Amino acid sequence: MSVFASPRFLPNVMWADAASCAATGALQVAFTGALARLTGLPAPLLLGTGVFLLAYAAAAAFMASRRTPPRMLIGLVVAGNFGWAAGCIALLVGGVFAVTALGMAWVLAQALCVVVLAELQWTGLRRSARSPGASLVPDYSN
Repeated sequence: MSVFASPRFLPNVMWADAASCAATGALQVAFTGALARLTGLPAPLLLGTGVFLLAYAAAAAFMASRRTPPRMLIGLVVAGNFGWAAGCIALLVGGVFAVTALGMAWVLAQALCVVVLAELQWTGLRRSARSPGASLVPDYSN
């Protein structure tokens, strides 16, 4: 059996998404000032996105913990992850902020991470759609 065909593949990817967002969000909230100085990114942007990432991590963990992954919500997550990556690139290309080399690495690492996660989530959605009983209707019964 392929790892992609495993019924645990999609929930595991959602757990990885939740963990990466929780870690990034916690760093951005706990060390806003230091990160702002080191990256050249504005403190309000780091704090705001950090809080968002913590809330998103909770939502991703909820999705990962379902017996049947909520396919429609995960589809929105895929779109959101690609949107986050596009926003990261726009932030760097726009040149609005004097982003340092470390800031560029911080933003590019986030973009790369969410693109990889989105691709894995999309793969998991496609593979699970082929399995019997797959549905786009979320199952919140557990």
